[in-house]
Amino acid sequence: VAYLHALRGLLSSTRKSDVVVAPPFTAIQAASTAARDSDIGIAGQNLHWERDGAFTGEITAGMLREAGATHVIIGHSERRTLFGETDQTVNRKLIAALGAQLIPIVCVGETLAQRDANQTLGVLDRQVKDGLETITGDQLAALVVAYEPVWAIGTGRTATAAQAQEAHAHIRGRLRQWFGAGPAERCRILYGGSVKPENAAALGAEADVDGALVGGASLDPKAFAEIVRLIY
Repeated sequence: VAYLHALRGLLSSTRKSDVVVAPPFTAIQAASTAARDSDIGIAGQNLHWERDGAFTGEITAGMLREAGATHVIIGHSERRTLFGETDQTVNRKLIAALGAQLIPIVCVGETLAQRDANQTLGVLDRQVKDGLETITGDQLAALVVAYEPVWAIGTGRTATAAQAQEAHAHIRGRLRQWFGAGPAERCRILYGGSVKPENAAALGAEADVDGALVGGASLDPKAFAEIVRLIY
């Protein structure tokens, strides 16, 4: 709550942009209340694909909505690498989120081994195609895709602006091929991977980088507000 109050004040002089904060599940309701009457959205960090049932410890899309969430992160690299998330579970969660009128933030990205083996674009093709399977062009236009190279998350290493643009342009091209030009242009593609004030402007200047999925730097509201200002 203190964070949201601080962030609201810091963003008051920033030109309007879409800002979303993703607190732990236990803080979503309080954060939603603190963000009320502002332009700040609240996201869950994950969700389960079923609407109900015996899934002890899981959080449904309806629960997130009831607590005040407007968005949800799906398929974050930590969920994939530590908790066995697959492209298929990403797709099931995406369908559940859309059904509950949550805006999905779908994460894709390659590991260091995959990049070193020149497999980046193939990995992105698979994750995007399988993760977004069965959705419509209108649904694509309303969601967010986040490219987060796994090797650049929490490591201090960041993809160069050119590397980010290459991946984003490839993703946009595939979305255009599979869903049409209009939905592909309206779908926002964010870069995530050690984004900080020092590199935000260069990343945001690239044609296909529509914003940022910010990790550690977002814990400081001043740094986060500065990234918002710089990347847009």
